[in-house]
Amino acid sequence: MTAPSRSLRERLPLRPGTASGVLAAAVTLACAEFVRSGLYAGYLIPVIDSPQHMYQLPAAVGGFAWTTHLVTDTLMRGPAGLMLQRYGPRRVVLGGALLCLLALSLLFFVKSAWMLLLVAALHAVGFSPMWPATMNLTADAAKAGYEGRVLTTVSTAVMPLSGLGLIVYGAVGRTTDLLPVLMTLGVMGAGTLLSLLLPLRRTLTPVAVPEEGRPRLNPSVLPALLPLLPAALMQTLTQSLIGAWLIRIAPSFGLEYWQLIALLVVGGGVAFASMPLTGRVADQGRARLTVTIGYALVGLGMLGFTLLPPLWLLFVLAGVIGLGYAFLTPGWAALVAQTLPEAQRPAAWGMIMTVESAGTAAGPSLGGLALQLAGVRGPFALSGLMALVTALGYVIFQSHFQGAKMPASAEANHERHGA
Repeated sequence: MTAPSRSLRERLPLRPGTASGVLAAAVTLACAEFVRSGLYAGYLIPVIDSPQHMYQLPAAVGGFAWTTHLVTDTLMRGPAGLMLQRYGPRRVVLGGALLCLLALSLLFFVKSAWMLLLVAALHAVGFSPMWPATMNLTADAAKAGYEGRVLTTVSTAVMPLSGLGLIVYGAVGRTTDLLPVLMTLGVMGAGTLLSLLLPLRRTLTPVAVPEEGRPRLNPSVLPALLPLLPAALMQTLTQSLIGAWLIRIAPSFGLEYWQLIALLVVGGGVAFASMPLTGRVADQGRARLTVTIGYALVGLGMLGFTLLPPLWLLFVLAGVIGLGYAFLTPGWAALVAQTLPEAQRPAAWGMIMTVESAGTAAGPSLGGLALQLAGVRGPFALSGLMALVTALGYVIFQSHFQGAKMPASAEANHERHGA
């Protein structure tokens, strides 16, 4: 009776004893994502200026609060990574979750715009370690050769909670003020309790023990870290540059609302259906190649939209872009996990996520500028050219990624003996 169970555990792509920590981190992050996307985009922005709202602040204040949160989160990702490296995931994530809970409890006492912006900033400081902690724990837990697929599975499982938060808060926020705030504290409180289940330290290998002294990023990591930053920026920038303007520009392509939804479903369906295969390719030492193919497909698909093609071809292009992200997402995860030394991964990943967040924050503004200067073709042209330039860069500078082909076990041994 025990043999089938043991066989199932052996088939899991996680190292023994790590599944509970990864699950706790992922659910904690999911709670936090549900709250922040729903609170700002689903609740405050739509109704903050309505006469029956308890704040009755100008509509722009809700947008400023969301921007303040995103910018603060971006600036704090690097320091959060350093703190994770020094103090371990449980202490840092628990501290962040408690700060989130404290900041969000102040929503009951907001009387002015500046106080709401302060709440948004404090909330972002507490939120900032959650993505780096979850990704690092997942990378540590993944068996050698499965890093890209496991990281992609965890990240794609968490992200739908952002959309769910938007829908739920949008539904309840129009009927009552008290319920959204109580729901915020309840969900964030659950996430805070779950953070207690995170491991105290990264103890998979001797090199993962936090170093003594002030948290810092070892300069020796920079040659491996710097080539990753362009892809980190472009991965989020190319998406947010288009995504923020899709509903507005859809009529110019002859798309009604539900046709746009169908287009997104096709692209997402192709991406998710292809990821098991593309993730396997990335984990077999071809992460850089997978990222390059992904950016090339995304770039070609985006440029195809500039031709304003007929409806049937729009669906083909959506599939091409979806396939591009199917290569890009696991390829990028595998590239980061395989390139960065395990001992310095939390601090380095904090810097990478700072750049990713900067791309998310800058995308809507660049997309709006391209739309104003070049019409509906502008955002797609800019996004497509950026993706193709990034793909070309990873071809030209491929020598910087030879280390990405090193198996995880060999990397650990190299780091251990090098220390």
